[in-house]
Amino acid sequence: MAELEFYRVEKKGHVAWVYLNRPDKKNAMNPPAWEEPLQIFEDLNNDEEIRAVVIAGEGPCFSAGIDLVGMMPELPELMEQEQKGAVKWKLLPKVKKLQDGISCIEWCKKPVIAAIHGHCIGAGLDMATACDIRLCSADAGFCLKESAVGFVADVGVLQRIPLIVGQGHARELAYSAKTISAQRAREILLVNDVFDTKEALFEGAQALAEEIAANSPLAVQASKDVLNYGVGKGIDDGLNYVASISANIIPSNDLMEAVTAFMEKRAPKFTGK
Repeated sequence: MAELEFYRVEKKGHVAWVYLNRPDKKNAMNPPAWEEPLQIFEDLNNDEEIRAVVIAGEGPCFSAGIDLVGMMPELPELMEQEQKGAVKWKLLPKVKKLQDGISCIEWCKKPVIAAIHGHCIGAGLDMATACDIRLCSADAGFCLKESAVGFVADVGVLQRIPLIVGQGHARELAYSAKTISAQRAREILLVNDVFDTKEALFEGAQALAEEIAANSPLAVQASKDVLNYGVGKGIDDGLNYVASISANIIPSNDLMEAVTAFMEKRAPKFTGK
């Protein structure tokens, strides 16, 4: 993997930590923040030792959102005086590229946990909602900021957050651009758990990641695949799909290991084979 500018990746056994690493700018997302996840998550996908991923922010917060000033050189179309078709046509693939920088988290076959402290604003919330699970510290604040600065959130949060918190809460956040507390985030199911401090949060995220990593990688990754496929589908579609997935992954060495470990009254040691 090429040297990273915005992120720092640390692998701890079967768990990889991906840190937003621009603390002096509150992890505001400049061009590398959108480009580097594609190579990061390709590497993590291909690393058989990695079974779970945690995304977290260095410094005072998870992310203060998009770095508008830093992104302007990449998006000169926004400053064009005459917003005609050709200008828009150039902008469209750039928006798609930004979307991919978030969606690759969802595409990752390994489960991804967001460990959020401090501000989680705008693009930071886009990133968090692309993760499988969100945890936060008591000082976390969440804001879907875009309507307060004159544009629509266009890289995924409006598609994902209603699936997490429901339409009513999603629309309230999108229309009001209000900041909600960690406790409120838990009440509306935006986060699974709230920890007292950043340190406790990171410990909790590592513990959950290790708990996931202790299970069969085949079963965990197939579960993510089936859950992702089921979004927007009917139950029958989902049942047909999971039947195919199940038939394709069993029998496996992991299944045989689970049976053997049960008979021998010990913890299984899964290999993902």
